[in-house]
Amino acid sequence: MKEIKTVAFDCDGVMFDTINTNRAYYNHILANFGKPEMTQEELQYVHMHTADKSIAYLFADSTSCNAAIDYCKSLSYMPFLKNMSIEPHLKPLLAKLRKKFKTAIATNRTTTMDCVLSENKLEDLFDLVVTAIDVERPKPYPDSLIKIIDHFNITPENLIYIGDSALDEQAAKAAGVFFVAYNNLSMSADFHIKSLKEMESIIFR
Repeated sequence: MKEIKTVAFDCDGVMFDTINTNRAYYNHILANFGKPEMTQEELQYVHMHTADKSIAYLFADSTSCNAAIDYCKSLSYMPFLKNMSIEPHLKPLLAKLRKKFKTAIATNRTTTMDCVLSENKLEDLFDLVVTAIDVERPKPYPDSLIKIIDHFNITPENLIYIGDSALDEQAAKAAGVFFVAYNNLSMSADFHIKSLKEMESIIFR
């Protein structure tokens, strides 16, 4: 860990418990088009993937998919933020990290990331935020992590990434960075944690 210079976070499932937010958001869109609520399998998919991929997954034919994408563009995300809960140790951890390390986000969120950060007063606590619209290929590709590496002019060994999904695991492996699995023992990772509080013993060891 002496090599670490930057600590990066996934958003959904790490910084925030957003499963209920994503459930409410996509079920609202489905209901608008007279479709039933998501299955558990569909919920797990949209929880990891970009909005466009999620809509394409939920709306099979191109006509309804395009209509749903257009509807999303006019839909405010703000009413759904009430379903989102912040990881209780996130802000205390960031306060300690920023005394020594750069902090970043690598997420498959797109246009909703800014309002998530501002609503939770986090916009000044990250040196770089990389969303799916900032890279050519979102996770599971390593592009977002490579963008962080290039931005800070560091090597893969200088970056540690905290994620909770298979997409995070694949991106970290492809980028060659240290990977911390958050509350998911099924993943292959350098470290496994159940709380961001545990990051202190990893980073500051």
